[in-house]
Amino acid sequence: CPPMIAHLRDILTHLLQSVLDIVAALSGAYYSRKYAAIVRRLGLSRGAATNRRGFIVIQVDGLAFEHLVTAIDLGYCPHIERLLRRGEYRLEPWHSGLPCTTPAAQAGIMFGNSEDIPAFRWYVKETGESIVCKLPGTVMALQERIAAGGHGILTGGSSFVNMFDGGAARSLFTLGSFNHKHFFESVRGLGFLLLFGLNPFRSAKILVLALWEYLTDVYQRVSMALRRHIPRPIEPILSFLRVMSNVVFREIQTFAVMVDIYRGVPSIYTTYYGYDELAHHYGPTSRIALRALHAIDTRIHQIDVLRRMGLTREYDLFILSDHGMTRARPFRNTYGRTLGDLVCELIGGETRLSEGSGPEQQGALQALYLAEELAAIERNVGLPLAYIPRTLHKLVARRIPLNGEEPRPIDLLRRTDVVVRNSGSLSHVYFNVSPNRMNISEIASLYPNLISGLAAHPGIWLVVGREDDQVIVMSRDGVLTLDGNPVNTIEGSNPLSRLPAPWLAAMQLERLARFAHAGDLIVLGDYDHESGTLVCFEQQWACHGGLGGPQEVAFMALPASVGWSLRHVTHAADLHSLFARRYGIGRPADRPEAPPDGAVPEPMTERAPS
Repeated sequence: CPPMIAHLRDILTHLLQSVLDIVAALSGAYYSRKYAAIVRRLGLSRGAATNRRGFIVIQVDGLAFEHLVTAIDLGYCPHIERLLRRGEYRLEPWHSGLPCTTPAAQAGIMFGNSEDIPAFRWYVKETGESIVCKLPGTVMALQERIAAGGHGILTGGSSFVNMFDGGAARSLFTLGSFNHKHFFESVRGLGFLLLFGLNPFRSAKILVLALWEYLTDVYQRVSMALRRHIPRPIEPILSFLRVMSNVVFREIQTFAVMVDIYRGVPSIYTTYYGYDELAHHYGPTSRIALRALHAIDTRIHQIDVLRRMGLTREYDLFILSDHGMTRARPFRNTYGRTLGDLVCELIGGETRLSEGSGPEQQGALQALYLAEELAAIERNVGLPLAYIPRTLHKLVARRIPLNGEEPRPIDLLRRTDVVVRNSGSLSHVYFNVSPNRMNISEIASLYPNLISGLAAHPGIWLVVGREDDQVIVMSRDGVLTLDGNPVNTIEGSNPLSRLPAPWLAAMQLERLARFAHAGDLIVLGDYDHESGTLVCFEQQWACHGGLGGPQEVAFMALPASVGWSLRHVTHAADLHSLFARRYGIGRPADRPEAPPDGAVPEPMTERAPS
């Protein structure tokens, strides 16, 4: 009868819950003993148990909201899918702003300040210095500037494998505080081997996965080269960097985050770069990139399991990206020359060109971090064990392709000196005829064919410059004048009409063009909104940095209990105050008020994963 069935169901439910409670208790005891031993070996301390909630941010570099939904539908993110299906989490898109790059996004999220970060690489005309956000000294100086007078969201917390440290008390493998500490700096003698002995499965898994990743990469590159699908160069260094990013550092940072969860660190932020690097070469929804994303999803699951045990404190877990990525075709492959070559041709004469581009090389940065860690271990353990880290240190050091800064400053007295700095589909062009920002009228008087020639080229969508207090956006179809007023002047067609929110793009372009170190001209590659494909000024088959397509829309998976709405977020700095208010971190930076409800169209159609 129904009452008996209901009673039996209640008994079974109670028994199942009791079994789960026992398993949880045993698991908690196991993890407590295991991580207590690890923490002792690392020379770290554990905080006292507290009722104050902490938070963990896991950033998946370069993953667009749209591509995450696709990955979930295809089964590549089973853990995130479970969180959403159970109603524990909700998925929201948000506009990452312009430029949509990791430096600008992390500066905004962590410090609430992304001012004058015009791209991944740019140029300082006053000093002749080239800035590229992959060198420790450069990023440390940049962090010092953006952090001045503010409060990072990681105050008292930990930063692992990030560009900036967010004010963290413990920052490891982070460019903005490079070489301040080492993860293994307190490990002595046999403790080095005992540390990995406590995790034999993880250690063996790293070796197996590293070998498998290397062989997989070689096979994929040879296969695509034979099919002439994507002309990626066959270089051993690229396989090495892929192993570093997709295996070695992925495992180390997961281990580090789990150690700090046990320790009860109040805030933890880590970034997984493997998906971004593969998506640049193979496409954001390629099987190769999605497999890397699946591996990241598995590590998120591992972190989430330990987080739920509440060994020292309760944590909120946020999973987000810093920007997205749009499918692209390289300018050079399509038109047989670089953007810098085109600029020189339009200027005419014997132009001296300095053109900067190239991969972000997060794998190379991680190799650099690993070399530093191995050096620290070598200093600590002594002979004969020191032979192991010493040998590994030499092997890694020989393969690090970071070979110094970008080209040296050029002669500012030469009228024909042109500096081009490419970041995905966005490029800044500087003319060293003057150490100051040049007006469009000045550029046109010196180089009569340049601006019109750039705007007319089929591989270029927008040419942006300044005329005193006005920002001018030019394209083949029309000219848009921005002067801070609600109503803008348009001649011909609106150059931004192919975008879903032209007014938002106009606001972002105006902000970018007014940065002190933006180019005299800003050039954006052509965007075909029907095919969803960009022209990229670097050798990438998917890119970010400019406008158009999924690159502009990042995602956040956040607990259903956290009542944030991200529909009015227009760039990454808007997220800082949300974290600061919820977790009582300093005083959030002043932000302009969000427009009223209904004024901001949704970034894209929010589609629930099936």
